[in-house]
Amino acid sequence: MPRTRAELVSQTGLTRAAVRTRLDALRDAGFLTDHGIRVSTGGRPAGRLAFNAAARSVLAADVGATHATVAVTDLAGGPLAMRRLSLDIADGPEPVLARLAETWRELVRDAGVSVSPAGVGIGLPGPVEHSSGKPNHPPIMPAWDGFDVPAHVRAEFGVPVLVDNEANLMALGEHAHSFPGTDHMIVVKVATGIGSGFISNGVLHRGAVGAAGDLGHIQAPGSDDAPCGCGNTGCLEAVASGSAIVARLRAKGVEAHSSADVVALVRAGNVEAGQAIRHAGRTIGEVLAACVSMVNPSLIVVGGDLAAAGEMLLAGVREAVYCRSLPLATENLRIVPSRAGEVAGVLGAAAMVVHHVLSPSVVDQQLG
Repeated sequence: MPRTRAELVSQTGLTRAAVRTRLDALRDAGFLTDHGIRVSTGGRPAGRLAFNAAARSVLAADVGATHATVAVTDLAGGPLAMRRLSLDIADGPEPVLARLAETWRELVRDAGVSVSPAGVGIGLPGPVEHSSGKPNHPPIMPAWDGFDVPAHVRAEFGVPVLVDNEANLMALGEHAHSFPGTDHMIVVKVATGIGSGFISNGVLHRGAVGAAGDLGHIQAPGSDDAPCGCGNTGCLEAVASGSAIVARLRAKGVEAHSSADVVALVRAGNVEAGQAIRHAGRTIGEVLAACVSMVNPSLIVVGGDLAAAGEMLLAGVREAVYCRSLPLATENLRIVPSRAGEVAGVLGAAAMVVHHVLSPSVVDQQLG
């Protein structure tokens, strides 16, 4: 919202000289722009200044097991250009990151973006040590373990590079663009794998090393013998993910090869697919019920490829959560589908970069 210098003096408690010096530096760096004159109530009209979201661009990518959404945004996280790619995360970090870099350059050129990037944000489908940006024993992408993604991408673009788990970024995207007024929420991604992100007190909760929200590798009730790609058995991902449902349907003679196939079958009225989705929703809900009792969210958002199956999945989740959690925790709890859809993760990647590059310490470094 545009502000006058006098308003900023009043709101910050700083002296007029300090505010003027800071605003001049921010305007010289391009972060502020003039925003017209405030109507005068007597005396000299006051000029207003506003944040200039077009001062820099942000390069963002949400990488899944079989596809990626790549975008260029402004400093408010607003998309300037976006593209969805098919790829295979198992190809390894160097080929996949090269593909992302090539796509960013194409998007910048095609959209006519003339400002330099402020930073790069990348979401990956596995555990990431947030402080270093390195994947840590990711089950479905073993070739990425310990790879220095930030250093590799920084060598290409020369700007800060931030990396996080795709489910965390999906939570950031939903919070920033769909539910900005909700301070306590869980966002669940149900696709080839299962993950989640927790927003607590309006901030993404990553835990001590970035492992918070790894919903897919919590043991699911009654699934002790189901092998999981992480090396354990009985994980939620092993019985309720898109991959698990595909395997279960194929064992019954139903032709399915991907989460998209499962969704198509459900929409076409296939009974086996509908039952499998509903059962997966109940199993996910049983695990989420424990999370509801622990962190007491006011909102659960369900997204990912399988969420496109609609109410069938949500009904199963709601059934288990409302049955297993205490009334006090569920009295005002809403369980809803994703609003941002398949772009939630890439919007979250951009939001992660924006939060970083506009933090006071980083802005101070840029202003010198």
